[in-house]
Amino acid sequence: MDVQPFKITIPDSQLDDLKQRLRHTRFPVSLDANSWNDGASLTFMRRLADHWLNRFDWREHEARLNRLPHYTAGIDGQAIHFVHQRGTGPAPMPLVLTHGWPGSFIEMERVIPLLTDPASHGGDAADAFHVVVPSLPGFGFSAAPKAAGIGPREIAGLWRSLMNGLGYERFAAQGGDIGSSVSIWLARRFPEQMIGAHVNYIPASFRPSLEAGARSLSAEEQAYLDTVAAWSSAEGAYAAIQSTKPQTLSYAMTDSPIGLAAWIVEKFRAWSDCDGDIERVFTLDELLTDVSIYWFGHMLDASFRIYKESRQRPLAFDPGERVTTPLGMAAFPRELPTPPRAWVERVFDVQRWTAMPRGGHFAALEQPELLADEIRAFFRPLRGAASRPASRPASRP
Repeated sequence: MDVQPFKITIPDSQLDDLKQRLRHTRFPVSLDANSWNDGASLTFMRRLADHWLNRFDWREHEARLNRLPHYTAGIDGQAIHFVHQRGTGPAPMPLVLTHGWPGSFIEMERVIPLLTDPASHGGDAADAFHVVVPSLPGFGFSAAPKAAGIGPREIAGLWRSLMNGLGYERFAAQGGDIGSSVSIWLARRFPEQMIGAHVNYIPASFRPSLEAGARSLSAEEQAYLDTVAAWSSAEGAYAAIQSTKPQTLSYAMTDSPIGLAAWIVEKFRAWSDCDGDIERVFTLDELLTDVSIYWFGHMLDASFRIYKESRQRPLAFDPGERVTTPLGMAAFPRELPTPPRAWVERVFDVQRWTAMPRGGHFAALEQPELLADEIRAFFRPLRGAASRPASRPASRP
């Protein structure tokens, strides 16, 4: 595996083009400019556009992000961008952290030091990790897939090759949103190499077999399935179009930065623990850094299409199938519909399931300290398993 250092360097011409488009934004009208009931608030989006054009400094955030150790690698013909930060403890555990949509690798920026150097943040040095944060194919600075068929299952295979290529024969996984799907597929496909998997979201496509021989649905499980159906009807239009006609959607988002921002920011507000006040949790600069990465990547068709790939190969399990990889779940209170523990235990050995005190779908951004503490707690009793066999020292970054 050919690993090369990488530096984020967006050309001035792209920055100039973005400003030109922002200056000529054609805003829609609204029945109530302040309301979010029909989607992104017109009042908020006008203010966000003004901030993006007149106060947001991409070069400042680019310089900050470049303080992270970035690399690229060619894996099975796919160019993958990733951050690789080594831990400082006596025996750091290799851990791959996977983001989702509409996030990016920057979701993990504040979690990385909490995991790689816990002793400097009030924790135990023995809980340190070697952290690898890849960008999903078609997200951030990873190239878009060259053909159809690259979904969470296949990405799990890419991540396994990446971790092995970095010298980690056995490793752990963590993720939310699409990252949870990738982490679960890693646990399912490669149990012999997985120390454990920790997630802060259970995908709605997670389906144990309910064929003859399986125990009947409990009232709690049926209530969860009813909640998912109701939520999908009221809030799932984004997923329906991204999983059916992603190319059509990408024309608008590729041409309009404000259209893209509205599509993304509305989800940050709806899915976070902000009680309707998005700036209580995220600054405008945080939101725009994430949106800018999507804009400059110019791969929106691919970042939308991963929903179609996920739909075509959902997390459905065979009758009697059991996954032996230990699983942990951090259940944040403002997360999307979350199943009862028993639903997941139909398939997994769930060794830890924690009801978190606050936070929503974007846990690594909203509550980095709480998430890092929970990750450390889940993997602490599994650290002995990390040495069977031990990860060989990585000869490459």
